[in-house]
Amino acid sequence: MLRSCAARLHTLVGLRGPPGAARLRVSERRRAGERRRAGERRRGSERRRGSERRRGSERLRGSERRRAAAGCGARGAGRCWPALAGERSEPSTIRNKARGDGSRTFSSEEIVPKDRALPNPSWSKEIRLLFDQFMKKCEDGSWERLPSFVSTVQMEELMSQARLFTRSFEDGMGFEYVMFYNNDEKRIVCLFQGGPHLQGAPGFLHGGAISTLMDTTLGMNAMIAGGVVMTANLNINFKRPIPIYSVVVINSQLDKVEGRKYYVSCSVRSVDEKTLHTEGTGFY
Repeated sequence: MLRSCAARLHTLVGLRGPPGAARLRVSERRRAGERRRAGERRRGSERRRGSERRRGSERLRGSERRRAAAGCGARGAGRCWPALAGERSEPSTIRNKARGDGSRTFSSEEIVPKDRALPNPSWSKEIRLLFDQFMKKCEDGSWERLPSFVSTVQMEELMSQARLFTRSFEDGMGFEYVMFYNNDEKRIVCLFQGGPHLQGAPGFLHGGAISTLMDTTLGMNAMIAGGVVMTANLNINFKRPIPIYSVVVINSQLDKVEGRKYYVSCSVRSVDEKTLHTEGTGFY
């Protein structure tokens, strides 16, 4: 009897292990669970830190954009506008540099951007005369000429070929224009000569081309006042067609500001101001 009890006890010990083995297994499982939880907490903390870094980087980029927009004071509109609009030079040329050891490196040769708001051979005598008149007004500081370039800042590789639409034509073929800004009056005057590639009805400028430059002028007026803006509404009434190659004057005025909304209006008239071709309003 005693031998059979001892045999059964020995069998149970063999199945369950020595005394304290159950507690040891429980302890091991508990420690493994704690290690798993610690690993999950660590991974969660790393994800949170990564997310915070991304948000911080986004806030920094947004702050830089706001500083660039806010830095464009009305008096310094001409100087700040390239930074505000994010304009850059034409694609840089690449040159080889020979090292002393005979190897070669490549570096970009920076090119000064070409200001397209300056006279070129395609400009008629009429627009040149108006340009000279406004440049004289700039001498006392009451008016300022706004520069204009071909392309915007290259944000991504896919945008490396992006060009400003109104500056995408060869000289004299599309939009030839220059803007002058008056800070005291919150007004922009744009001198515009339309080329043959903007034709709509035979011999006349396309309405879309006229609308484009009106939007550009109105948007520039709102942008100087409030930084980077987008067109929310544009209302245009066409009165008289504009012949191609003719010169017109676009007068834009900042009418009022309501919070983040900038209301502007403009008219398109002949040089002698006797003919009203188009008028429009918009807010940005």
